[in-house]
Amino acid sequence: MKGYSKRLADVQEYYFSQKLREVAQLQAAGKPIINMGIGSPDLPPHPSVVEALAVSAGKPNSHGYQGYQGVPALRAGFADFYQRFYGVALNPNSEILPLMGSKEGIMHISMTFLDAGDEVLVPDPGYPTYRSVAALLGVKAVPYALKAEYAWRPDWKEIESRDLSKVKIMWANYPHMPTGARADLGVFEEIVAFGKKYGMLIVHDNPYSFVLEPKPKSILQVAGAMDVALELNSLSKTSNMAGWRVGMLAGKPEWIQAVTKVKSNMDSGMFLGIQQGAVAALGLGQDWYDALNRTYAERRRLIWELASKLGFSYEKESAGMFVWCKIQDGKSAEAWVDYLLHEKSIFVTPGTVFGIQGQGYIRFSLCVSEEKIKEAIDRI
Repeated sequence: MKGYSKRLADVQEYYFSQKLREVAQLQAAGKPIINMGIGSPDLPPHPSVVEALAVSAGKPNSHGYQGYQGVPALRAGFADFYQRFYGVALNPNSEILPLMGSKEGIMHISMTFLDAGDEVLVPDPGYPTYRSVAALLGVKAVPYALKAEYAWRPDWKEIESRDLSKVKIMWANYPHMPTGARADLGVFEEIVAFGKKYGMLIVHDNPYSFVLEPKPKSILQVAGAMDVALELNSLSKTSNMAGWRVGMLAGKPEWIQAVTKVKSNMDSGMFLGIQQGAVAALGLGQDWYDALNRTYAERRRLIWELASKLGFSYEKESAGMFVWCKIQDGKSAEAWVDYLLHEKSIFVTPGTVFGIQGQGYIRFSLCVSEEKIKEAIDRI
């Protein structure tokens, strides 16, 4: 054995992979842990989704390899979904690529457009996978700070003061994870204009646009966005299908075709039953999202109560399935996480997982039953 790849020196194990082992050990020791750390929906998909999976799985011809670009019905389902909810017209045959989750898409996009030595702009705070994928590919991740005083939106003056000559991709994400900040179309217009000005690809990651967001938005609603932007989307949060691993990428045909070159060498297609379930999920109406959001709204109200008892502050004008709280007593986020985990058997996430700008913040997940949140309140 001549050793591991040098790329591992710059990459850490995903925080939740590591931390959940500790949580599991505490649970095995009899600790009644309430997990408010990870955004994995605890609610089931719609019954029609499960039925579509079961019907397909019961057919003898459903178990072979599938096409790398998904079945036509799935691509058509995504196209119809974008037309109905975002008002965006997409060609299902050339502008949509189904993915095994959007995390897969982050890697595939990066492998398609980036070479070692290139740079990417990543939001800070932001999804850690943007940074880790860059490190795995020998690409420099350049954080751009998102701050409360700017409503967690880009500070263009600060960004444009840098040398951007090596930057090929800018990652963006609204509603923003972890802060829950919303963006209006004006922000998307600014992002698109920035990409055009500097000749860089914009990749907008859009999995939270239906969670506690009254007006779902897509960056592709902006005029000219298809010339400069790709958009990732997912059924993980909006359809309670995180473990099914169903996502998609939308963009102009030549870029979709290029990403398909990478993807077709990395997997052998998505199980047909999962695709049929996804088609059913994409066909659900507004009543599904309204019911889901009523549940999340009540959970969020209870999390606000819990956060207040802990002395944290928070913003109520937010979307997504998390509550982003500012620590007021000067203790570090890590100290609070350890205190809550070991003294109160409550697992939450430190803001520093998401970047330097997450210092002084704690993130609570809404993927916890009302009963469990009330129990956490009683423990505090």
